[in-house]
Amino acid sequence: MFEQIVLEDDKVIMRPMSIEDTKGFSSIAFDEDLWRYYVMKLSSDLELANYIVSSIEENKAGRQHVFTIIDKATGLIVGSTSFGNISLKDRRVEIGWTWLGRKFQGTGINDHCKYLLLAYAFEQAGMLRVEFKTDVLNLAARNALKKFGATEEGILRSHTLMQDGRRRDTIYYSVLASEWDDVKSKLIKKIAM
Repeated sequence: MFEQIVLEDDKVIMRPMSIEDTKGFSSIAFDEDLWRYYVMKLSSDLELANYIVSSIEENKAGRQHVFTIIDKATGLIVGSTSFGNISLKDRRVEIGWTWLGRKFQGTGINDHCKYLLLAYAFEQAGMLRVEFKTDVLNLAARNALKKFGATEEGILRSHTLMQDGRRRDTIYYSVLASEWDDVKSKLIKKIAM
């Protein structure tokens, strides 16, 4: 259900990450400030290569589905996002591990990606719950999640060790299948702007 998915609309294509994406990612990934709220950091060719190989392995093992995001207007790789923590038994999945190159932030690409991912999760995969989590300090991500209607659920204190040694408090959000119609309508309005 979550294997080899390609999602697209008029703005983006999201396809499984491949080794051929290395050059495209290297043009956007080595921005130190980009990784402030992430558990990983891509600051060298070696770290990028390890990230891509690990992502491909996760895809093959079915533990995660890591997408390369491509801007349809330019054909450029602009970032990555994933389905992960997939529980078919519980009909639950997490959307996350999302990052965009700095010049592609605030362009609406993330809204298109979230819409496509949520629509797939609820309308094709039959999920009943979609989860999101972020660093409690990442106000931009938290505001974006709230804007389209994700519900804030709570904070797990000292939850994750960050790449800089800080212990991150992680905040969880979710959208339930019963809320999807309302969230869908908000996202459609956002991406139509």
